[in-house]
Amino acid sequence: MTAPEASAMEARVGHYYQMDGTYLVGREKVREYARAVQDYHPAHWDVAAAAEMGYPELVAPLTFTSTPGMSCNREMFESVVVGYDTYMQTEEVFEQHRPIVAGDELTIDVELTSVRRIAGRDLITVTNTFTDTAGEVVHTLHTTVVGVTAEDIGPDVKSAVHRAMMHDVNILDIGQSNANYAKTTRPGPAAPLSTGGLTRTPATPSFDEVKVGDALPVHHTRLSRGDLVNYAGVAGDANPIHWDEDIAKLAGLPDVIAHGMLTMGLGAGFASTWTGDPGAVTRFAVRLSAPAIVSAKEGADIEFSGKIKSLDPETRTGVILIGAKSADKKIFGLATLGVRFR
Repeated sequence: MTAPEASAMEARVGHYYQMDGTYLVGREKVREYARAVQDYHPAHWDVAAAAEMGYPELVAPLTFTSTPGMSCNREMFESVVVGYDTYMQTEEVFEQHRPIVAGDELTIDVELTSVRRIAGRDLITVTNTFTDTAGEVVHTLHTTVVGVTAEDIGPDVKSAVHRAMMHDVNILDIGQSNANYAKTTRPGPAAPLSTGGLTRTPATPSFDEVKVGDALPVHHTRLSRGDLVNYAGVAGDANPIHWDEDIAKLAGLPDVIAHGMLTMGLGAGFASTWTGDPGAVTRFAVRLSAPAIVSAKEGADIEFSGKIKSLDPETRTGVILIGAKSADKKIFGLATLGVRFR
């Protein structure tokens, strides 16, 4: 199947729906996700430690929203963004208006916000907004994927994937039908953004103690195949290229690769270890450039680095460049993290 006409897909931009019910953030789910992304900041694990930092409960890691977001986006890629055989993640933007904590009950909106054709490929952006019971948006997540058509996927790959997937998941041929499509749009104005992230003094270094060009200590993280399988279960990303060597090679990869979202979670944890406060992050944007290859025998080593790119004395905020590479290849093409300093 060839890619749909750009004009037809662009006409669907603005398609909106809301997740059925609400998502209740559980204390153990926060810990489970933090373990999956190897983030051991005390605010994710210990209620007393979180309270000392001014939080009412355990703080969810910054990339935690990707898990409910993936589940909610399934309908978008099954019935709205059609004409592709599968999708490849390219960019993610996390906007933290206030930290999500255990006990939050969230409503999740899903909207197709952009379709762009670049170099013969369609880049599709879906936005999730997470609203609390007070009616304020606490987090916004923008996911950009490339639509992949049958021209890029051989029948042997499709057959192998179908045999390997769990019983109720299909990541190929997921959006083929245009039948009975009807566009639905947001019924009213968007909810206001929470200002809760601005009401407490962050547990970061003082703004007066940092300067442009300061480097974060380099950190190495090891990933094994077991880590990938665990993350797949915790996050609900069942794509077999992350755990089946034969399918990964059929898909043209040298070996099993780490989930892009897993590497982002590792990067966010690396940054919060340095800042001292995961709730002080305002925005984390990552453009992926190459995957981390995880061999069965040796696993993978990911080297994270960082440098302060800019500082704003008026708001006492800064932007940090986050670098990540594995086997001498950059896995983040560009990654920036916004932080409020004390």
